[in-house]
Amino acid sequence: MRGLFAAGIMLAGLGQGAAAADASLPVKAPPQQSQAKPYDWSGFYAGAHFGYAAGSAPWSATSTGFAAPALNGSLDLFNGYDMFKGTGSYFIGFQGGYNYLLPSRFLLGVEADISFPNTFGGMAIFSSPATGTASYAEQVEMSGTLRGRIGYAAGNWLFYATGGFAWTYDQFTRTQMNGVPIGGTAMPGTTENLFLVPRLGGAVGVGVELGLTPSWAARLEYLYTDYGSRGVMFPGGAQQFTSSLAVQSVRVGLDYQLGHTGIDPDIFTKGPSALDLDWFSFKGQTTFIEQYAPPFRSPYLGPHSLDPNQGRESWDVMYFVGAKLWQGAELWVDPEIDQGFGLSNTEGIAGFPSGASFKVGASVPYARVQRAFVRQTIDLGGDSQKVEADQNQFAGSNTADRLVITVGKYSVSDVFDQNKYAQNPRKDFMNWALIDTGTFDYAADAWGYSYGAAAEWYEGQWTLRAGVFDLTTMPNGEDLDPHFSQFQWLGEIERRYELWSHPGKIAFTGFLTRARLGTYEDAIALAQVTGGPADIAAVRQYRSRTGLGVNVEQEITADLGLFARAGFASGDIEPESYTDIDRTVAAGLALKGTQWRRPDDTFAVAAIVNGITKEHQAFLNAGGLGILVGDGMLPHPGFEQIIETYYQLPVYAWHVTFDYQFVVNPAYNRDRGPVSVLGVRAQTEF
Repeated sequence: MRGLFAAGIMLAGLGQGAAAADASLPVKAPPQQSQAKPYDWSGFYAGAHFGYAAGSAPWSATSTGFAAPALNGSLDLFNGYDMFKGTGSYFIGFQGGYNYLLPSRFLLGVEADISFPNTFGGMAIFSSPATGTASYAEQVEMSGTLRGRIGYAAGNWLFYATGGFAWTYDQFTRTQMNGVPIGGTAMPGTTENLFLVPRLGGAVGVGVELGLTPSWAARLEYLYTDYGSRGVMFPGGAQQFTSSLAVQSVRVGLDYQLGHTGIDPDIFTKGPSALDLDWFSFKGQTTFIEQYAPPFRSPYLGPHSLDPNQGRESWDVMYFVGAKLWQGAELWVDPEIDQGFGLSNTEGIAGFPSGASFKVGASVPYARVQRAFVRQTIDLGGDSQKVEADQNQFAGSNTADRLVITVGKYSVSDVFDQNKYAQNPRKDFMNWALIDTGTFDYAADAWGYSYGAAAEWYEGQWTLRAGVFDLTTMPNGEDLDPHFSQFQWLGEIERRYELWSHPGKIAFTGFLTRARLGTYEDAIALAQVTGGPADIAAVRQYRSRTGLGVNVEQEITADLGLFARAGFASGDIEPESYTDIDRTVAAGLALKGTQWRRPDDTFAVAAIVNGITKEHQAFLNAGGLGILVGDGMLPHPGFEQIIETYYQLPVYAWHVTFDYQFVVNPAYNRDRGPVSVLGVRAQTEF
């Protein structure tokens, strides 16, 4: 709850405007200021919120088909934030509504909202002679309200009360642990899930808002929600559960004024303007991707094979919330909503075709806090360079010679292996072996983020980078190691230059991983003894894995740029975090559409060749499974060869991309494929 208190302090502090700023810092444009005249509260608005919830769900269970005493209990749904798992009963959502301000300064309004939690739920274990031992769990999957508001506007402040209808969709789960219930069929280990079960109820609350600029207002709100009683039936467990649900939540949020008499059409053509105060920044982006793999030659399938004739979509929303702490220091927190899947659950191709599809897929959107870090920039002299406002970056300036230190949770690729032509799967290429060097097995959880520290020393045309980051508890895992006993060292040297007056750079990046990893030879030897498939998890020991990559980018003209990446990594040891590539070479180009009178369009094409060692091939042929690949056998290995090309064009406030990838020997298997992957991407940001 200390975080919620701090959020309230931030809300109050936002009203102080430029007084908290460093007035000497040059900026791209005059910073937005809190307006002198009262904020105009009338009109349509939409916004986003972040909150934390606590609740309880008293339950009772009765057995069906025979007389047995009822069982009772109560679930505590509050989950504290676990920084290494990323879990907790926090949520992220959207709201929108309409306000009408009376001449008396009283306000009438209506608002609807929807929220997506991270892990808001609880579990109980019970036992009886009639049921055996089992567990019962409830999980809130999404929720929302439709409420009226009445308030009073005092200048830029609005105080209000609110109430109305509430709804939620929940997941109910029963798992048989021991015994068999009388009248039921559930054997030990049987799990029964009921998804998206609706509840209806009511919500009441109070809140306060503060107008920051003519377009933006901040809010702090408390809601109490009662959803009443709901019954569900588990046939296998021969039990009916009835539970009620009551939730208390506190949320902070921001609202954007869409128009006072109607919705401003510029919202659809240009999008909303970012909130850039002189010490606080709020930006956001959302991306939708649809990919389809048509039928292809597939004589057999393994546990990690790509399925033919399959389509999948993914959607995400990320916010970039920043505050200046002191001279040169910035705090950034990036909460995100994720939904969807990669093709075949993000498996089947080592150079996977969607870098925006995480290894953890979900049909229902869920919340994560992906980044939370502090960046300190120390100017060391040299020419002053202008810095434009961007995601996770304030507008301002720095000197050519400087030291940059970043500490917290973020992605290693935010600092290392950067390339302006192939870096962001939401804006340029999407293949994993293009947005990063395919062999760059950087420390990350299943979403691509980790805790760590990095230092960057800029001196003239040179930059030296070094960092250390936490690894997951097990290779390709979701949870980061809370003891930091498994970690990764990184180093990079970069040289910038000009070639015929056009900028370019070359960078060498190396890593040393210290973790519990298995060797392919040990896994094969064990499989020969047991007679089963090669199991890398059974032979893991604490050891080192290394890799080195080179990254080149070169501007040819103002509209045309070339890039190339190459790398290798220890081919006798399993990768820890990224993907199954031991050797890689990739190159491509990106061309703006100025010559065909569409300067905002981009055409790009790139080629990739990925390889693995003989030991790695033998492991896959022995039935071994990698991070992304494993067809159950690999009798005819070959290089995985990929071509990706895309065309991107603006459509009103969005960028729409048509993407095509052609994969020869997917997962290094000449028996399968080739595979075509057709994709479309829609992305917008403010």
